[in-house]
Amino acid sequence: MKILIIEDDLEAAAYLAKAFREAGIVSDHASDGESGLFMATENTYDVLVIDRMLPRRDGLSVISELRRKGIHTPVLILSALGQVDDRVTGLRAGGDDYLPKPYAFNELLARVEVLGRRKGTPEQDMVYRVGDLELDRLSHTVRRQGRELLLQPREFRLLEYLMKNAGQVVTRTMLLENVWDYHFDPQTNVIDVHVSRLRSKIEKDFDQPLLRTVRGAGYMIKEDGRTDA
Repeated sequence: MKILIIEDDLEAAAYLAKAFREAGIVSDHASDGESGLFMATENTYDVLVIDRMLPRRDGLSVISELRRKGIHTPVLILSALGQVDDRVTGLRAGGDDYLPKPYAFNELLARVEVLGRRKGTPEQDMVYRVGDLELDRLSHTVRRQGRELLLQPREFRLLEYLMKNAGQVVTRTMLLENVWDYHFDPQTNVIDVHVSRLRSKIEKDFDQPLLRTVRGAGYMIKEDGRTDA
């Protein structure tokens, strides 16, 4: 599971990131509403954990804007405002759950896990399609022409990110940060190796190439994806 924490209290955010990491959950962090909105729009997360009181754009405004954009990632709202009216307001703004501060991390973790399993996300957010290739985020399956393709977890994440950005060039830096969670270039050929393996699995025995190498820029997945452009 990968989540985004939008929290302006840096100490609290660092604690949450560490605790989630120990629970096997990858997390990104944004320290204000505008940055959080951008990250939640540009990346794919399983759950968003959003503090209600944020600088630059408050948490409820972030949620409302995401819903307006058609992004239905489950949202857990954290807030010191814990009255019934406050919780109702947060849920009506588009939140899926509301946890008043202070809270026990075990409860927060349980709520995040429940939201991560939720199946209420619209089908178009759960299934990516490029030509006859289909990736189902919910069942973690990939099919081409109806035939299931077996991918390793990292290959699945790589393909998921490429298909989310279908028709656009995806740079090595973007892949390192969003698929490998590196915020630096380790100077290895890990991306090339995984792209080569993925290309073999999704294109072998099929007539039409999909995964394109854009020289000097990165990679792109699209129909008629002739390589080495």
